Amino acid sequence: MGCWIFSESLSVLLLLVWLGLNLYLFIDTFHWYEEDDAYLYTRVMLGSTLAWARASATCLNFNCMLILLPVSRNLISFIRGTSICCRGALRRQLDKNLTFHKIVAYGIAVNAIIHIVAHLVNVERYHISQSKEVGGLRNKLSGIGKTANESYLNPIRNYEVNPTTQILTTIAGVTGVIITVAFILIMTSSTEIIRRSFYEVFWYTHHLFMVFFIGLVIHGMGQLVRGQTSQSLLLHNVTYCKDHYSEWEKATKCPLPLFSGSEPMAWKWVLGPVVVYICERIVRFWRFQQEVVITKVVTHSSGVLELHMKKCGFKMEPGQYIFLQCPSISQLEWHPFTLTSAPEEEFFSVHIRVVGDWTGTLFKVCGAEEKVFKEPWKLPRLAVDGPFGAATTDVFHYRVIVCIAAGIGVTPFASILKSIWFKCCNPNTELTLEKVYFYWTCRDASAFEWFADLLFLLETQMAEKGKTHFLSYHIFLTGWDESQATHIALHDDEKMDVITGLRQKTFYGRPNWDTEFRQIAENHPSNSIGVFFCGPKALSKILQKRCNLYSSADPRGVQFHYNKESF
Repeated sequence: MGCWIFSESLSVLLLLVWLGLNLYLFIDTFHWYEEDDAYLYTRVMLGSTLAWARASATCLNFNCMLILLPVSRNLISFIRGTSICCRGALRRQLDKNLTFHKIVAYGIAVNAIIHIVAHLVNVERYHISQSKEVGGLRNKLSGIGKTANESYLNPIRNYEVNPTTQILTTIAGVTGVIITVAFILIMTSSTEIIRRSFYEVFWYTHHLFMVFFIGLVIHGMGQLVRGQTSQSLLLHNVTYCKDHYSEWEKATKCPLPLFSGSEPMAWKWVLGPVVVYICERIVRFWRFQQEVVITKVVTHSSGVLELHMKKCGFKMEPGQYIFLQCPSISQLEWHPFTLTSAPEEEFFSVHIRVVGDWTGTLFKVCGAEEKVFKEPWKLPRLAVDGPFGAATTDVFHYRVIVCIAAGIGVTPFASILKSIWFKCCNPNTELTLEKVYFYWTCRDASAFEWFADLLFLLETQMAEKGKTHFLSYHIFLTGWDESQATHIALHDDEKMDVITGLRQKTFYGRPNWDTEFRQIAENHPSNSIGVFFCGPKALSKILQKRCNLYSSADPRGVQFHYNKESF
């Protein structure tokens, strides 16, 4: 537990700050609407649900201000590049941008529920206040505004009218329904099942955020909640007049109170982030216009498409990712892919596994199914946005790193290992990195083919330089059939591995992570070790627990810093 607190202390602190700000805004706004004289008569009608509705609205505005910032990737990349965030725990927080985005979304959901329920009660109380049976001050207040040139307090103007129908004819009611439906669609389509099985549904419904923000800004203009004007408060002594409402308009100090709606506030909260996001879109459109040339298309037997591309002015770092768009498939969809090339190469590349409609169509339009040469001018046009920073870009900040990949999650490490190979080939380059542990688990033996050549080159290079201990790689095959098992058994005594052709033999089954982490901790007792992972969430949780478990409680001891690829 102590290791977890030490490792995640900054994340916990930032979460507590966010919760604290939400709590402060809620309590402060709640207290204001419970105590302010301008809303005394509104409270007579609505009671404490007025404060509940307004306090949750303030928290909604605050969280809507935050929701766009974690997905402003150019902004995050800029922050990553600044000296204030050059390394360490602060930089690792940027890699949790999507986690924070989800947390803020849950914050919006909670406050939206409070806001909606409070206003449903408010509408009913407004309606009841129009009833003659209520009598007293509530009935008196509801009667204000029925003659010409009078301001009103109760938006339900007639007891005989259905209150729901009445509210749905107002700006606040209509926009409230629109933004609620938009938010429900966004949230439900963001579940793990939808994102993995129906990515297009997730992509398109997420763009309802534009409808949500427009509705949010207009929503406050409906001025459903009204309070006494400041000028009226000077003339109308609420302390006295609330108990002597029969004297209104008769007594000098009790003229008829005047009411007005609150000034819309949502636009003030969200203006800055919306401008930042619009700038993000402008940058994306500018990059969309830039020409991308496909120089090579390679089809691998494991259902992986390899694309080599060139683009004027494109600069990258190992481990970064890009967004790809193919206008002939979809004018709107952009999909993230990790770069598998190194900065030292004259091109940039991605490896795309066919897992859905979009990737399947790209596979076809690139001629991968035909397995014949296709003229460059016949290849589809691609647009590239990026590159963007990711967790794996920090690998060169550590002396010891552990890279763990599952399946196609190996792609960011292809870029990193290639870059290491180029740096080792260059005698003028000094590496801070002293030791690399690489683990790759995969179900299909054919998936190793495109990556084995890279490992072979790196293995040979290190042997020539006398650095055979620089790279320790462990490849695990988790799925095989009977014929493969027989073939493996027959060639088990050979020097080179029968599957990969490498000196290091392939392991069969899954790694024992306790054994691996314990051994690494013993080998490097006083090091800060960067652990980088790209793969499924279930394995990520296991690895994060192992990092916390085997990190020393003493800051001077071994520390495993967990970094997960997320985009």
